[in-house]
Amino acid sequence: MSTQALSGMSAGEMAVAQRVQQLQALIESARQVAAGGLAPSTTGGSDATQASPSNFASALQAATTADAASVTPNTGATGAYTTAVTGAGSEAGGEYEALVDRAAARNGLDPAVLHGLIEQESGFDPSASSSAGASGLTQLMPGTASSLGVADPLNPAESIEGGARYLGQLMNQFGGNTEDALAAYNAGPGAVQQYGGIPPYAETQSYVSKVLGYAETYRQAHPTTATGALA
Repeated sequence: MSTQALSGMSAGEMAVAQRVQQLQALIESARQVAAGGLAPSTTGGSDATQASPSNFASALQAATTADAASVTPNTGATGAYTTAVTGAGSEAGGEYEALVDRAAARNGLDPAVLHGLIEQESGFDPSASSSAGASGLTQLMPGTASSLGVADPLNPAESIEGGARYLGQLMNQFGGNTEDALAAYNAGPGAVQQYGGIPPYAETQSYVSKVLGYAETYRQAHPTTATGALA
């Protein structure tokens, strides 16, 4: 955008236009990195957030989200996390509801949180898999699945029980703090211990927010079954 065009804008419009230009430059940089034409910067930040094509995409998503929040304030947020999500989560996974409820009860979890975790991890697709090797409804890595006694992560019952058992262990490890346990499920317990809470990773912060949002949507749709952590 030309200087002349910028000069005719208000201060707010100019800030948005300049941010768009920055984002466009970031997109171009990400494309060049992906094509091998530009070495990504590895200075600053933790090892988990150093630059790579995928981290460029994460940074772009985080920047875009921040810009949207600055233009249109998020007035629907409750507590530290945004719980505004689509209504899809309230209906997803209905066929697994009984399994989720039983696994949550066995592992002292709020069934709504377990439901939200599965919605975020796999969208209730039992055959879901990731490029990192995680699979199943709760996206367990092979080593984690084995340690939890899960022989077949693609088996819905085993995956739900294994994911519930792992989340239950994390809840105990982090003193019943749901946010920290969810962050550990996503980024690993070590990262949560290192930062004394949710680590400053855009992916993990978004993950916790989305899981809690799905959980709240489910809780509102199932007030008699999603009543908080069970003993």
